[in-house]
Amino acid sequence: MVPEPAVPPTPPVPLAALLAREDLALRQIAGPAGPGVVLHGAHTSEMADPYPYLLGGELLLTAGVHIPDAGAHPDAAGRAGPGLAGHLEAYVSRIVAAGGAALGFGLAPVHDTVPAALVAACEAHGLPLLEVPPRTTFSAVARAVWQLLERARTAELRRVTEAQQSLATAASRPDPVPSVLRQLARRVAGRAVLYGPEGAELAGEGAASAADAPLAELARLLLTRASATAGDTAPDGTHLAAYALGAGSGFVLGVAAPRRDPGDHTIASVAAVLLSLLTGEHQSGPGAARSSALVRLLLGAPPSEVAPLLGGGRWLVVHARPDTRALAPLAASALGAALGSPLVDLGHDVVRVLVPAGRAPRPQPGWTLGVSAETAPADWPAADAQAARALARARATRTALVRHAAGPGLLGLLPEEEARAHARAVLAPVEASPAGAALLETLRTWLSLHGSWDRTAVALSVHRNTVRQRIARCAALLGSDLDDPDVRMELWFCLGRR
Repeated sequence: MVPEPAVPPTPPVPLAALLAREDLALRQIAGPAGPGVVLHGAHTSEMADPYPYLLGGELLLTAGVHIPDAGAHPDAAGRAGPGLAGHLEAYVSRIVAAGGAALGFGLAPVHDTVPAALVAACEAHGLPLLEVPPRTTFSAVARAVWQLLERARTAELRRVTEAQQSLATAASRPDPVPSVLRQLARRVAGRAVLYGPEGAELAGEGAASAADAPLAELARLLLTRASATAGDTAPDGTHLAAYALGAGSGFVLGVAAPRRDPGDHTIASVAAVLLSLLTGEHQSGPGAARSSALVRLLLGAPPSEVAPLLGGGRWLVVHARPDTRALAPLAASALGAALGSPLVDLGHDVVRVLVPAGRAPRPQPGWTLGVSAETAPADWPAADAQAARALARARATRTALVRHAAGPGLLGLLPEEEARAHARAVLAPVEASPAGAALLETLRTWLSLHGSWDRTAVALSVHRNTVRQRIARCAALLGSDLDDPDVRMELWFCLGRR
């Protein structure tokens, strides 16, 4: 089992593409030809043993400086002597051992023709041999190789980018898992399979083949190992790859393809990430419970019925605003994780988090928080208002965290319904006005901040003159003197009971 490379290499180019360059006038005189012969680079060396300087896949260019004169030590038939043949045979064998892809031999100024012994050695070892004419420089050949490699790299990047876009589009469809597998199978011209925690095939796209059994075995083997990916080759030559989805979720993506292009690993990795999201927490466990709770709420179930699915009996509502940066989904998710709850709502200018009551929120660096009192699900709306008021006070007083001050106090001396009726009657003139909601929120914030114009303006993100105008309007509608402490006390009582 061979692990997949972390980063796909630059695609090689066919030797035939280099031979097709008319400006170079290269000619192949020995060795195999065809699309299977590819180049990964070019290197020039006049060393008698180039092995230590080759990485593999290169076109090695030489003028034969290290080769004795082809006419030296001829045999009875006029051919090169055994000393020259042995030298060239060893030379070619070392190139092949180093993984060289081809040999380019330059004519002039050292040799007028390619030594026959070199042609024979290349033919015997299966190494393509190119004749480089005198007018073609080695630098021109090397430049041509790198140009072809750059074109291949650009084409491969374009292919990978298009595949990523198609996979992302597939993930947004109503049947995301089969759609992603279908796109992946098409992009690698093979088969893509999703295996469950027990190694059973859950979904598959692409034509079935004899490689299905080895692919399933590779997926089961990956589940027993700590690695995230694994690769192998089926008996029929099909390339196999397996990708673990998520962190210990037990799902595996298997890919079988007739060839393994450099970008295929990147494409499959993107599909694995998308499938990790699709098969992760949102599809099972707590994520499924949250989805169920949302559906029940949308279908009209009361909060008290769906709350047990969310894992808590009593709750806190937290409102938060960042101190300096703009709101972003990633920052909101990180805040929810820090508060111990995945129930996060990213609004226009505030983040709201629903937190089980047993996880008391603490100040978070870079955030200003307002926390409600503990409440039952039926009172979530009231807790939401408490958290909003606490956040406003926290921002006005430049405090990292403000909790709603819960407790009945003197309010508990009055029956709840009578207190609410009295509050509605007192505040009715303001509530019925065209800007009633803004006036009441301004009045509530102003009273909570002991009549401070500046801190109220900061809390509401308005100008201090706007605060003065709204408070004056409230005083006129109520027909009351808001400088009177008794009036302020009654209004505060009413605002808390409406």
